[in-house]
Amino acid sequence: MMIGTGDDMNRVRLVSWFGAVLCLVVFLTGCATEKRVTRVDTGVTTDLSGRWNDTDSKQVAEKMITEMVSRPWLGNFTTQQSRQPVVIIGTVENLSHEHINTQTFITDLEREMTNSQKVTFVADKSERQEVREERADQAVHSRENTQKAPGREIGADYMMKGRIATIQDEADGTKAIFYQVDLELVSLVDNTKSWYGQHKIKKVVERKRTLF
Repeated sequence: MMIGTGDDMNRVRLVSWFGAVLCLVVFLTGCATEKRVTRVDTGVTTDLSGRWNDTDSKQVAEKMITEMVSRPWLGNFTTQQSRQPVVIIGTVENLSHEHINTQTFITDLEREMTNSQKVTFVADKSERQEVREERADQAVHSRENTQKAPGREIGADYMMKGRIATIQDEADGTKAIFYQVDLELVSLVDNTKSWYGQHKIKKVVERKRTLF
């Protein structure tokens, strides 16, 4: 019967230790890659990354349009023209460091503006072209008494334009993101700016270190 030397026993212990560590790594890796999907109410605020999200878009649109229709320009126009102003949305530029779907933000602005019932909102350039094509098709294929004639569109009095910009600051795993949204209402008569709105958001994102 052979009895192993001390070196042999140390090698066995070392191999066993490495095997245990390997099993632990495999286990932890398996846990880390597990995916779970949970459905939540769309009204629930979810801010996982700290980046611009649907909650930011909705809240900024609500606050800025509420502020816009409460300013003196609206009463001045209504008094002078005896009607609601007609507004169209132009370009909202993304000047931030992130990829932001500005069309989603524009849609939120359109919804809030339309639902305010204090301004008349008209379709943008791309939407108008599609409607014009439909009218042209009706002129050929629809019954005469149901056709919609061209030349009856309502021209906008104001165009809303805007931009989304960001400033970042980061140190020791903590990041601060500052968003600034600027919107302005430009008169299509003389290019004067009748209203200027600004909304700011500041987020602090902390990354916690896990020690094993």
